[in-house]
Amino acid sequence: MLKSTTASMKPAEVEKKWIHIDAEGVVVGRLATFIANRLRGKHLPTYTPHVDMGDYVIVTNVDKVVFTGKKNTDKVYYRHTGHPGGIKQTTPEKVLNGRFPERVLEKAVERMLPKESPLARKQMTHLRLFAGAAHEHEAQQPLTIDFKSASPKNTRSA
Repeated sequence: MLKSTTASMKPAEVEKKWIHIDAEGVVVGRLATFIANRLRGKHLPTYTPHVDMGDYVIVTNVDKVVFTGKKNTDKVYYRHTGHPGGIKQTTPEKVLNGRFPERVLEKAVERMLPKESPLARKQMTHLRLFAGAAHEHEAQQPLTIDFKSASPKNTRSA
């Protein structure tokens, strides 16, 4: 009789890679999904949910990501200051043109990871976002992934 077993990885057996993605002209949601899967390690056949086995992800040109439809102006981000009546709202357009444009992609990825867990917080530290084309992780020799040409839907059609 054949018996199938599921291999469970241990943290010492995990081999992490560094990958680089250029986000210029890429749709935010599709890119965030790809990054979240890479951070969790779900692209690997040995995926184990309770082990941090994802890759380190470097994303450049985060300030040049795009939204489909009218989401750039119509989508609303809410946050609360913690004080009574302290709800604040903003749009992706304001955030991308503001001081910290990388927050749009950071929040999109964060909301695709498991909620409020130590593992998700650790996996988010493996995401490095840069508004410009340069990054400081050349020494890690990251593998460049051409996400833009992987599918025609990954870029916005005008």
